[in-house]
Amino acid sequence: MYGSLGLLATPVLGSLTLFSSKDSTKASSHNCCLATQKTIGVTGGSQKLLGHPKFIFPSKISTYGRANYSPAISAVLTDDNSAMMTAEEDTENFGLLSVDPRLEPFRDHFRYRIKRYADQKRLIEKYEGSLEEFARGYLKFGFNKEEGGIVYREWAPAAQEAQVIGDFNGWDGSNHKMEKNQFGVWSIKIPDVGGNPGIPHNSRVKFRFKHGNGILVDRIPAWIKYATLDPTKFAAPYDGVYWDPPPSERYQFKFPRPPKPKAPRIYEAHVGMSSSEPRVNSYREFADDVLPRIRANNYNTVQLMAVMEHSYYGSFGYHVTNFFAVSSRSGTPEDLKYLIDKAHSLGLQVLMDVVHSHVSNNVTDGLNGFDVGQSSQDSYFHTGDRGYHKLWDSRLFNYANWEVLRFLLSNLRWWLEEFKFDGFRYDGVTSMLYHHHGIDMAFTGNFNEYFSERTDVDAVVYLMLANCLINNILPDATVIAEDVSGMPGLGRPVSEGGIGFDYRLAMGIPDKWIDYVKNKSDEEWSLQEISWSLTNRRYCEKCIAYAESHDQAIVGDKTIAFLLMDKEMYSGMSSIVDVSPTIERGIALHKMIHFLTMALGGEGYLNFMGNEFGHPEWIDFPREGNGWSNDKCRRQWDLVDTDHLRYKFMNEFDRAMNSLDEKYSFLASTKQIVSSTNEDEKVIVFERGNLVFVFNFHPENTYDGYKIGCDLPGKYRVALDSDAWEFGGHGRVGHDVDHFTSPEGIPGVPETNFNNRPNSFKVLSPPRTCVVYYRVDENLEESDDLETSSIDEAIVANVMANDERLEESAPDEENGAGPSKVGELEAEEMGEGTPEYSDTA
Repeated sequence: MYGSLGLLATPVLGSLTLFSSKDSTKASSHNCCLATQKTIGVTGGSQKLLGHPKFIFPSKISTYGRANYSPAISAVLTDDNSAMMTAEEDTENFGLLSVDPRLEPFRDHFRYRIKRYADQKRLIEKYEGSLEEFARGYLKFGFNKEEGGIVYREWAPAAQEAQVIGDFNGWDGSNHKMEKNQFGVWSIKIPDVGGNPGIPHNSRVKFRFKHGNGILVDRIPAWIKYATLDPTKFAAPYDGVYWDPPPSERYQFKFPRPPKPKAPRIYEAHVGMSSSEPRVNSYREFADDVLPRIRANNYNTVQLMAVMEHSYYGSFGYHVTNFFAVSSRSGTPEDLKYLIDKAHSLGLQVLMDVVHSHVSNNVTDGLNGFDVGQSSQDSYFHTGDRGYHKLWDSRLFNYANWEVLRFLLSNLRWWLEEFKFDGFRYDGVTSMLYHHHGIDMAFTGNFNEYFSERTDVDAVVYLMLANCLINNILPDATVIAEDVSGMPGLGRPVSEGGIGFDYRLAMGIPDKWIDYVKNKSDEEWSLQEISWSLTNRRYCEKCIAYAESHDQAIVGDKTIAFLLMDKEMYSGMSSIVDVSPTIERGIALHKMIHFLTMALGGEGYLNFMGNEFGHPEWIDFPREGNGWSNDKCRRQWDLVDTDHLRYKFMNEFDRAMNSLDEKYSFLASTKQIVSSTNEDEKVIVFERGNLVFVFNFHPENTYDGYKIGCDLPGKYRVALDSDAWEFGGHGRVGHDVDHFTSPEGIPGVPETNFNNRPNSFKVLSPPRTCVVYYRVDENLEESDDLETSSIDEAIVANVMANDERLEESAPDEENGAGPSKVGELEAEEMGEGTPEYSDTA
């Protein structure tokens, strides 16, 4: 099974000669797979490095230019048996071209990359047993208990000598020298002493090796499962930690994974900045204080940022140093397991931001430290310019390397099986897909932009293997790609010739909203353009829509709420006094923008922590420019908990949005029809599932008896109304009014219908409101009103019941780390230079 440990045979030249063809014509966005995302991006991912201006203003950086790429050296096994190429995968007849015939001119490209995938997969199966066994590398590499001792293995083919050092031997490795096999893998067995492990649990360890110039260097083991730094030393490097707690200290999962939702409603969160206090929050505090808030707002998925260890906090976790280690700032691996189990007890799936697109440039505490000038065949990274991302100042993996594939695929399996994550949000996929990494590249939808010599087929093959592995291990996993380019096939199954992701982030949507809110007056808003931006996607490839994510919340940018209301958020959010025009407009549009994005923009929805209630401050991680302050690295939950502040209205509407989908499953419906985008009246009308949505963006006009089209005849009532009192509105729309449809035109002749709909009914549409109507089932009329209180009561009861089962895993309160309770958050000031909120604000 592991006989080929570190297996590297004769390298072969992996040609990057791809095939391109003439441009393809565009087609209607309402045909499956024929709409392309017209998104412009400057990078392939959200690599935020606060304190480094070039990362905040990437457009000021010069372009890569066209690089001269030499043939890639693939450190993989070769086999002359041509029969390996003819079984299982069919490289001639693959389903992707049937799904989208426009891809036919690029058949040669797909044939090439599918054959590369099939060949690589067969080689892995031949020499490692299976893809799943190949991805168990963490059971052999790094530190693992074996009979009579601890065995440590590390792949470092260019090293001349190697030792293991740490607390256990006084950091003197002279008696713990390692041996190297023919595949470049160093190993040593540290025998037990008196029945106890030779390396005590929670003690520090490092890998010491001599490289070509004869110098000894110390590095954190590549497969280390925990890493910490000395808190008494400023800018101290991280140390690897041998993590093997006794059974009594290991967290035991108590709850099964919840079923995969029909459509993910994702709450994007950063554990470290989730406290209302200016400090780094813990996994257990997040589990006890924040998860119940997420569930109460009826999200079904949590997406955790910054889980993998990263030495620079301001990178948002996107410059990973230790891939198998949880971020020690927020606690131990057992604490993270407690968080995930608590989420599962609440019915929440947990996704992890996985960063396999690049590596931190750090040498002393990162994977980059293993690169001592060796060839690509002997390194985790490409050499030369191809191995360095100039915009992100980071290293780039060589995805054709056998041991890199083992490392990355094993990393996925580690998080799925050891921590029970339910899937991944892949960061920086655009950077992986293309040699130009998406830098200063305007993707227009021309297929030649996706399928040419600029495509990194090695990375494509890795992503196909990764999605195949994830699906085999956990069929209910959710995997999302952060891709700005909109590459066709990214969200189609590997079996069809696609790359295999479940969803792609609709990254063009927030850019459109920010442009409108920042640069256009209300009268200049084009509803046709907004509608096109939200619906312009490949309908056979699912998208996660979002109006704003963490990108819009960082220092140097503004959230939608702050763009709409600006400084008045500091003085005008008290409901004790009359609302100002700015605040009234801001709250109304905040609700409409987020809801329209959710309802029309994709097959799933994402919100970043705090944006659901219009959090007023940006995020500013500790950095040199702010005196290493945590002051703005928090979320002020007290604002939404304070009853007289208007933040609660946006939060309640966010809860109602999610509850609407929970009841009617409109996000999972393939029925999406925009029947009207009236520029003069500023009204958008559309159907999603069997619901009818009416958005009136006009700043002043109320339309009484406004005629809207619909599909099914019958009686309609209000399902959700942004103008309701509980959402800070004026209560102008009657919720007990029955709206009866009238037939339109000639049956079966759509052009004679009203807005191409066979039925219609009339409604009241106040300015800056959105109202949703559902068709009444006469037999179930009594239960058709949307109620969230019963849902909330069930949630609270569930939390209380589960807390008893989880409590035994909590640390001693004497240690000051016991869980706190929701609702005990104390009011605090908004920050330096910001006035306090008071009852007379």
